[in-house]
Amino acid sequence: MFKMEGKGCLLAIKFKGKNYFVDGTGLEDHGDAHDKEGFCNAIKKAKVQGNVVKDRFEVSYFELIKK
Repeated sequence: MFKMEGKGCLLAIKFKGKNYFVDGTGLEDHGDAHDKEGFCNAIKKAKVQGNVVKDRFEVSYFELIKK
């Protein structure tokens, strides 16, 4: 959804205007990724904490924001 190069479905975030793949949590940790409203079919907002390390976001906290 963010038009990033990678193989398969990977969790990514947009942080400070740049897209990063996420380490420390994954798509299936937050429900069925292939559900109608899952990560493979919808962009969601989340509260996150962590650090950018080698062009990846290492998450220490990840909470989806409910609609």
